[in-house]
Amino acid sequence: MSKTPNPPGGTFDGPLHLYAVRVYYEDTDLSGIVYHANYLRWFERARSDVLRMLEIDQRAAIEAGQGAYAVADIQIRYARPAKLDDDVTIHTRCTEIKAASVLMHQRAMRGSELLCEASLRVGFVAPTGRPTRQPEEWRDAFAKIISREENE
Repeated sequence: MSKTPNPPGGTFDGPLHLYAVRVYYEDTDLSGIVYHANYLRWFERARSDVLRMLEIDQRAAIEAGQGAYAVADIQIRYARPAKLDDDVTIHTRCTEIKAASVLMHQRAMRGSELLCEASLRVGFVAPTGRPTRQPEEWRDAFAKIISREENE
């Protein structure tokens, strides 16, 4: 049996998290341009990778009944279309930490070309759906990568 490849993963460049995606046929509409909602999926994957790399075990928190992160607010701007077979890098910066939330800025880049960007707040919510304080060790983990710059 051949070796099983590892799933895609990102990397940190200082406080900036980088996550690579490739545009596949399923990501596009009939004209070969990425469907707008797929940027949200890519941004979510990158944020999940940030959590993994910070050793924040969201699954364990959910299973223990503590809660999970949910997008509370998002502003998104589309600048240029990504197209079939493009290599895109998702840039993620954490710009603010509060007791129950984290503010992030994300960009989808094709090389140095901005395709899409979003500013969003993810809140930690209890199983009841109400905001609650995120675990202190999670806030400490985010504090290690906090960046005051939203733009690069």
